[in-house]
Amino acid sequence: MEISEFFASDGPLARHIPGYAPRAQQQSMAEAVERAIADSGTLIVEAGTGTGKTFAYLLPALSSGCRVIVSTGTRALQDQLFHKDLPVVRAALGIAVKVALLKGRANYLCLWRMAAAEAGGRFRSRELAAAFVRIRQWAAFTRSGDIAEVEDVAEDSPLWPQVTSTADNCLGSECPQFQDCFVVRARREAQEAELLVINHHLFFADMAIKEEGFAELLPGADAVVFDEAHQLPEVASTFFGLSLSSRQLSELARDTMVEQGRDARDFPDLAERAASFEERVVRLRQAFGEESRRAPWHEVAELPELTEAVAAVAGAFATLIAALQEAAPRGKGLENCHARALELCQRFTQLTQPPEADTVHWFETHARSVTLSQTPLDIAPTFRGRMNLYRSAWIFTSATLAVGEGFGHFSQRLGLPADSEKLKLDSPFDYRRHAVLYHPPDLPDPASAGYTAALVEAILPVLDASRGRAFLLFTSYRALNEAAALLRDRCTHPLLLQGSLPKAALLARFRQLGNAVLLGTSSFWEGVDVRGEALSCVVIDKLPFSSPGDPVLSARIEAMKRAGGNPFIEYQIPHAVITLKQGVGRLIRDVDDRGVLVLADPRLLSKPYGKLFLDSLPPMTRTRQSERVRRFFAWVDAVPVPPAG
Repeated sequence: MEISEFFASDGPLARHIPGYAPRAQQQSMAEAVERAIADSGTLIVEAGTGTGKTFAYLLPALSSGCRVIVSTGTRALQDQLFHKDLPVVRAALGIAVKVALLKGRANYLCLWRMAAAEAGGRFRSRELAAAFVRIRQWAAFTRSGDIAEVEDVAEDSPLWPQVTSTADNCLGSECPQFQDCFVVRARREAQEAELLVINHHLFFADMAIKEEGFAELLPGADAVVFDEAHQLPEVASTFFGLSLSSRQLSELARDTMVEQGRDARDFPDLAERAASFEERVVRLRQAFGEESRRAPWHEVAELPELTEAVAAVAGAFATLIAALQEAAPRGKGLENCHARALELCQRFTQLTQPPEADTVHWFETHARSVTLSQTPLDIAPTFRGRMNLYRSAWIFTSATLAVGEGFGHFSQRLGLPADSEKLKLDSPFDYRRHAVLYHPPDLPDPASAGYTAALVEAILPVLDASRGRAFLLFTSYRALNEAAALLRDRCTHPLLLQGSLPKAALLARFRQLGNAVLLGTSSFWEGVDVRGEALSCVVIDKLPFSSPGDPVLSARIEAMKRAGGNPFIEYQIPHAVITLKQGVGRLIRDVDDRGVLVLADPRLLSKPYGKLFLDSLPPMTRTRQSERVRRFFAWVDAVPVPPAG
């Protein structure tokens, strides 16, 4: 059967999907994916919202007879694709294709660590002890060991690190529970699958060979499909670099104490050294100061208190490693702790020294932890080199890859071949009739102190006309909090603030209320899908330029300047365009959705680069008149579809 027949109004998809309607964009993308897989080519596809890109790559992937890896942006998208979309396409094709879902090891219960946690019995509260009992009961019957199955234990519960493993603390084939290991079972199924669903972090862990014996996915793949591909450059930078958190060091100390209690009770000095090591890690965090920061390492490297703290951790490492070397023969857990200590000590030494060429060393502090990182300034040579190792089809797709009509920014950051096939598919949604783009007039410069207050004044009439039902997306927490304070006494609709509830609960509350105003920052700019009238207005406060104070961005800008480039034009603007497109994409999520997009930043109209931003967005009716917005919402509430114009 030809691809076009699958997507026809009377084809297999139509028979399996209620309300299915053919879309030319979806068929065009599917045909391009089919060609890329057949030719082992490279394809870059921007598929606007509503294209149905998931089916557009799944159908040719499943019918190709090839082994295909599909990598998504998040674990939530993995679950949706595997549990919802894949069964529909498999049923429509009527073929038996073996599929598998594989996540990172931290998503699977570790039977060995669960037993160790139970033996240690160290739970901070009765609630955590009760939650552990529920996990243990679930462990008795789960087949997959995927902790996402445990719905009554919070995703961020401190229990999960105690009962899951990491690359650092996994015992591997030496583990007494190896034969029953859920990670081993999942990887075995992954090796046997004809279509495997993973996520970007797992893909790059494999590509970077971060874990011994784990770089087994890519050699057997005939094609790799990246969904939400706009995230790849940042994820790749993480995995092609190096990082170490104070939590990893603290976990080493705690695991050492657990293993000492299990296999070396006559060696109390080991536990004492581990406790002393953990104390020095805590002091290391304190040496960075109380505030949360993200800055280059060289800004603090010479501070006396930090120099002293680094030396203290290094000394404690040496004494702990010596004790672990002596204790290692007593048990596999102690042997693992010794190997971890050697690896983490080497990493700590590297990250507290001047950086290598073409990399930047930086740190980020949180309330109780600090992370040290080394990030390459350019990951394109590494990524392209890894691509060249495998004769596979490489398919990159997202709703936001192009800047204007071109893919140069995305391609250059990953080093993709110049002869890659490129396809830009506009959304099939009727943006001209269903959306209005409003530029509030007379707003001050976004850098001025009174900008957020002026923005709030400008959008109050819009929120009144929309009857709430709005996302207010901000480029900083500072602006979000200022706007929330100003709106609290003046907005007549329920206000929901990012951070007041977990993200999923906040979105559920937003949908339930039906007239709420939700204020969010970066994590609400993408991956949020609210369809229907509950979300009828999206307000974006400023163009989302990355902070020039970010250590990685700052280093990249300086490197581009040294090479004679123009980082603002070549990097900062294209990156901001793609981010803006993600935020704009929250508004129209379905064929019947209608709404108003408020782009408040006056630079869109006053600066020459503003046209590039606007030309990258779907075609909408544009206005600077709040009355036009009011009339639009009156039409939305009065008639099924608003009139054109």
